Amino acid sequence: MQLRRFKLRMRRNFRASRRQVEDLGGQVEQQIDQNLLRRFNHLAPVRRFIIGWLGLLVILIIGLIIQNLNLSSYFQNLRAVPGGIYTEGVKGRFTNANPLYAVSDADTTVSHLVFSGLLTYDNQGKLTGDLASDYQTDDTGRTYTVHLRPNLTWQDGQPLTSDDVLFTYQMIQNPDAQSPLYGGWQGINISAPDKRTIIFRLPGELAAFPQSLTNGIVPKHLLGKTAPSDLRSSDFNTVHPVGAGPFAWQAIQVTGDGDPTNSQEQIGMTPFAHYQGGKPKLQKFIVKVFASEKQLTDAFAGKQLTAVEGLDEVPKNLQHQKSVIQHNLPLRAATMVFFKTSTGVLSDGSVRQALVQAANVPEIIKQLGYPTRQVNEPLLTGQLGYDRSLAQAGFDLNAAKAALTADGWTIGQNGVMTKNNQPLSFSLTAADTPEFHMVAGKLQEQWKSLGVKIDVQYLQPSDFQNALNNHEYDAVLDSIAIGADPDVFVYWDSSQADIRSANRLNLSEYKNPTADAALESGRTRVDPSLRVIKYKPFLEAWQKDNPALGLYQPRLLYLSNGPVGGLEIHPLNTPTDRFANVQNWQIRQAKVTNQ
Repeated sequence: MQLRRFKLRMRRNFRASRRQVEDLGGQVEQQIDQNLLRRFNHLAPVRRFIIGWLGLLVILIIGLIIQNLNLSSYFQNLRAVPGGIYTEGVKGRFTNANPLYAVSDADTTVSHLVFSGLLTYDNQGKLTGDLASDYQTDDTGRTYTVHLRPNLTWQDGQPLTSDDVLFTYQMIQNPDAQSPLYGGWQGINISAPDKRTIIFRLPGELAAFPQSLTNGIVPKHLLGKTAPSDLRSSDFNTVHPVGAGPFAWQAIQVTGDGDPTNSQEQIGMTPFAHYQGGKPKLQKFIVKVFASEKQLTDAFAGKQLTAVEGLDEVPKNLQHQKSVIQHNLPLRAATMVFFKTSTGVLSDGSVRQALVQAANVPEIIKQLGYPTRQVNEPLLTGQLGYDRSLAQAGFDLNAAKAALTADGWTIGQNGVMTKNNQPLSFSLTAADTPEFHMVAGKLQEQWKSLGVKIDVQYLQPSDFQNALNNHEYDAVLDSIAIGADPDVFVYWDSSQADIRSANRLNLSEYKNPTADAALESGRTRVDPSLRVIKYKPFLEAWQKDNPALGLYQPRLLYLSNGPVGGLEIHPLNTPTDRFANVQNWQIRQAKVTNQ
């Protein structure tokens, strides 16, 4: 009974509380309606005023944001900054970083980064000091004195002195060392009277001798106890080379399945803090060597490489990619057709003259797809000794036909010139590259208009090199390195056509006593004005004899994925001269406040 009364009391209390809450809610609604909602009507007269101020506030905020962005772009620019890992791809095979043996693209690339020479080339192609602070020659032109920079060190911290320079050149001169540089250093006496001085005494004057001082110097304290006959196979060359160049060797990694056509080599290098040109700005430099061009281009297309060297043209799948930058680095070299003057129809000077006149070289240059200079002499345009008045004959098809007619050639029914029942026909040998395909094809068309039948033979690199070495061709399309100095003795002196010569680089087998005398005189005069005079008879003989058809200066195609700060476009004496200021290269970019 008591429980029932308790429950009834609780119900009455709950109903009373609910009525109180309902009454309170009604009072609140009444107060909101009276004191807030009804007062909104009073805001109508100032509504436009409030909206206007709010709009002005929004405009001010947007203006501040735009101004801040503009000021940021004004006071800050996207610039190259130090750091980053630079990876360059090269085709071929790495075998030796030692500058006494480095020959291939891969070898010279690594060697040039690790080692320094006494002299190097600046961006104008002029010799300047590298390890050397200066050099002088005496009045006889036979003695050169070189002074080293003070406080030079090797990458292992040991001091670099004239003893190292003396050791390097004595190894080159030693036949047991088997250095490819051996031939150019015979008969030269070298001494080191003190730790910073080296003296070279030549058997005769040689104006181009300073060009020989650009090869890398090797450390005596690491190689001095190695027998010259063992130097070529020393593990110093491939495992832990130590130089004084901008980058120090770190490690080498070889990948592949044992198949040499599928192998890859990766050489890692770090900045040398005490490099005489200043510590490089890159964090690391990696050279990746690929066995095939396809591997190389695939890696570059896949953004695995910062840059690539050694391609003949931009791969088709990359030609329209904005991120791929094409750097055309002109070479101080000459692409020519060398006529073998010793045998066959090309021994006839009138035939060679007609071939030169029937070649429309400017038309060929237009098809190259990159800017270059025409080559119309054995010396390059603007080079010491170059004489515009002694250039080869320009394009004149009618004059070419007249020259052949005067020489007794007549046109046959098949459109080919003949003389004494001998057709005017010969083979043209060229490397199997896209560029040489185009050049040889154009020449074939142009000479066909003259009545000459040309059989073009394209060879793979190894076969082409063998053909050059053995002079197995009628005419050959090739490029020769000339460099900054006009000494072209090895390409045109008759002694260099002899099978017994060291390199046999006289590809035309050109022989002219006047040219020989002029070449010998020109290279043995130090005075520039006298050299110009001495070379003139050679240029006159070359113009008259037409041992070759000059075409153009080739380029080094260097592709990069994005910009490379510090990479300068300038004429190169050799492909590795692209590293002339590698210590200043930068690939990272960041916003930097303007000073």
